[in-house]
This record gives sequence, structure tokens and C-alpha cells, in this order.
Amino acid sequence: MLVALAANLVIAVAKAIGGLAAGSPALLSEAAHSVADSLNEVFLLAALRRSRRPADRRHPFGYGKERFFWSLLAAVGIFVMGGCFSFFQGFEALTSETEEKLSGYVAGLIVLGIALLAEGGSLLRALYQVRRQGGAGAGLRDPALRTVVAEDGTAVLGVTLAMVGMALHMVTGQAVWEASASIAIGALLVYVAFRLGRDARDQLIGEAADPESSGRICALLRAQPEIDSVEALFTMKTGLDTALVAARVDLVPGMDSERVEEVAVRIKRSIGSTVPEADQIFLDVTDRPAREAAESPAATGERGGA
Repeated sequence: MLVALAANLVIAVAKAIGGLAAGSPALLSEAAHSVADSLNEVFLLAALRRSRRPADRRHPFGYGKERFFWSLLAAVGIFVMGGCFSFFQGFEALTSETEEKLSGYVAGLIVLGIALLAEGGSLLRALYQVRRQGGAGAGLRDPALRTVVAEDGTAVLGVTLAMVGMALHMVTGQAVWEASASIAIGALLVYVAFRLGRDARDQLIGEAADPESSGRICALLRAQPEIDSVEALFTMKTGLDTALVAARVDLVPGMDSERVEEVAVRIKRSIGSTVPEADQIFLDVTDRPAREAAESPAATGERGGA
């Protein structure tokens, strides 16, 4: 990731110099895009480092959600530094008359060509990492990796739009092509920022574990001979590979307190071995009527339950 950060900074400087020399709004938009990507690389490095800290008294469930927080900041950075600046450059190009030098545009296209190769290589590395972590379904659960893939894919598409806009401007002499490319880059960045921000928000406010894991936990609980019924099951992701599990169960009658304790310990160990991400497990023994439990968010499937 440090290599990617250094590459983004070099590309951002090259784009900015080329954009200022040619007076190109599309190239300046891409420079802002690269600056936003560089800032986001810093955020993701912070996320990786801080989320690995062990649990302590102040944060008993650990720091796994740090990844989600820094991913949210990365989305804000893409929106403000990339999207808004690109919109500004595009609208300014539509309303102002500037003179460009052909030589400056040729240099700008060369810079964009080099950037396209660099961003394409980075995207291929990110996709390879996704494949190593289990494909799109499993690999993209990591908010940091998901952000990198989104950034690299957006960068490739953004550079392509800028090159097309600049080339059409050179051929036709109409600045509207380049201005349109800059606005399109801004719209693309705003959309990506919205999607990343929405995912990070859901995980920050407490997203349930995936249905497959919840189903396995529920099936395991119902298979226990000491459990008469599972009244409710709640799960919440506390990190990339960790989740909190809280179950309300009704035990069969006639068990003493010592037997209940033995059963609870055995069930927790079974859940932990069946669903490794369930690192915090709580069992609540209750005799609440199933009729009332069926009305809870967990049992009805409303958002927030599992």
C-alpha cells in the first residue's frame, strides 16, 4: 500500500503540472482525483494499523470497526476532493474562454497514458488480491480492499474519460467535450463515494452477520437437546472477521444451575468452532413465551435482527 501511495502522489503531481501547463479541466480533475486517492491510501493505512489493536477496558469488543470508520472518511475524501472539484472544473470550462497550446495537450495525453498503465496495473493487483481472499463474495467484505478496488476501477475509467475528452477537444476545437468529460468524472466519483459511504455507514451503526452464519448458529442451537426453543438470535459485526452473537433460549425443564452452566459453556464452544468469526457469544436463558419472542426484530427479520 505504501508503493500505491507513492505512485498516486507521483501521478497526481504529473497530472497537476500537465493540467496547469495546458489549461486542461479534465487533466486537473484527474489530478484532484489522484490527490483524493493518495489521501484515501493514508486513511486505509490507518484503518489497517488501528483495527488490529487488541481489546481493552475502554473498548471491550476490540477495534475492528476502525476499518469501517476510516473507510467512511475515504468516501468523504473522494466526494469532496475528487467529485466536487471535478464538477467545478467542468462548469468553469463551460462558462469561460481559455486558450490551450497543442503541445501542452500532447504532453497531457502522454501523462494520462502513463497514468492509465499505472492505474490498470494497480487494479489488476487488487483484483488478484480479491481472488486470493475467496473471490468477489468473500474478498470484497474487507472495506479496505473494497475501497482500493473501487478507487482503482474509478481511476481507470476516469483517466479514459479525460483522454477521450482532451482528444475530442483537440480534434474539434470545442471545449464542451473536455468540460463534459470533467463533469462525467465528477459524477463517477460522487457515485463511488456514495456507495462506499453507504456500506461503511451500515457497518458502523451495527450490521448483522451474513445470513449463512446466522442460519448455522440458529440450526446449531436448535439441535441441542437441552434447548427447548430458540426465542431470538441477534448478531452484529464488530470487525472484518469478528461478530457478536446474543441468543435468547428456553431450556428444557428440570436442569439445575450447575448443569445450565455446563450446557452454556459447551454451546458457546460449539458456536465458536462452527462459526469462527463469532468471538463474543452471549446466551440468555429465558422462559418468555414464544409468542412474544416472535414479535422481536430478530425473529421477524426486521433490520437490526438476524
